[in-house]
Amino acid sequence: MTTWQGWHRFATTIPPAPPQPDDPPRSTEERLAYHSAFVTIRTPAISQLATQVRTLMILGRHQQTTARPSLIVTGPAAAGKTTALLNVGRTCHLAHTRKNPPPPGSAHPTAPVAYVLVPPGATAKTLITEFARYLGIPVAARMTQTQITDAVCHTYTAAGVQLVLIDEIHRLNPRTTTGAQTADLIKDLTERLPATFVYAGINVTDTPLFTGVRGAQLAGRATLVDCGPLPARHGTREPFHEVITDIENALDLHQHKPGTLPRHAPYLHQRTAGRIGSLTRLIRQAAITAICDGTERITKTALDAVRLDHLAETHHRPRTR
Repeated sequence: MTTWQGWHRFATTIPPAPPQPDDPPRSTEERLAYHSAFVTIRTPAISQLATQVRTLMILGRHQQTTARPSLIVTGPAAAGKTTALLNVGRTCHLAHTRKNPPPPGSAHPTAPVAYVLVPPGATAKTLITEFARYLGIPVAARMTQTQITDAVCHTYTAAGVQLVLIDEIHRLNPRTTTGAQTADLIKDLTERLPATFVYAGINVTDTPLFTGVRGAQLAGRATLVDCGPLPARHGTREPFHEVITDIENALDLHQHKPGTLPRHAPYLHQRTAGRIGSLTRLIRQAAITAICDGTERITKTALDAVRLDHLAETHHRPRTR
């Protein structure tokens, strides 16, 4: 998805849909593929991010003199940050293309969304090259960073990029020389491109990105969206329980009894530490196993048998007497 062709394919492909009562039964292979891809569960973080992005895009639409306000999506690993980022990007892409369909036979469709990953050990030149690669802008070895940046700003503006998603932002360290230059490049892009920037990274507020002069500039322009673990209870609501119910309703298992997973919400919260990524992986793996072994249902015993990611397994340690 770090090229326009890949992003366009992702954004325009119809996402998986839960089985409906009147649908014909799916084959085993279709159900395995469905649980592999699965639906996007709308978490509180996704809802908050969608609202914030829509508001800030309107707020910055006619801003000319300074950088537009931006967003930072932060949280621990396996908390669903990238899922939230991609979901909002897809929504923006589809909304724009519905309102602005390309003319018939147009060879130059608009590109409302750009998705860029910060490469490991990023320098300003390697990062701007990633921006260029996304829209297929030719980059010659002899080109300077300034020349590539000028080409990116010109092409992105001409293509109508309105939303720039930068993932893995925690890889930047403005305390180093190369990191400072890369942070300055991003600041330059936010001032030159007529787009709203959204950054996502692991525990961004605990990194050097928010310290020093450059960190203060970023923090002063960005709204923070915390994609942290879901609490078992928030006021009168039980957000983790609600998400489990949504996941269970999306399963395609022949013998699964509704209400089984929400009943195990305390266990699931302890097992995953409330991380949405770990939760969906646990349930999807259990569903795939249930299809493969013919049981067609998820029980606590089945969940116990699933080995989770190392982060979740390290957090969850069985009690011993």
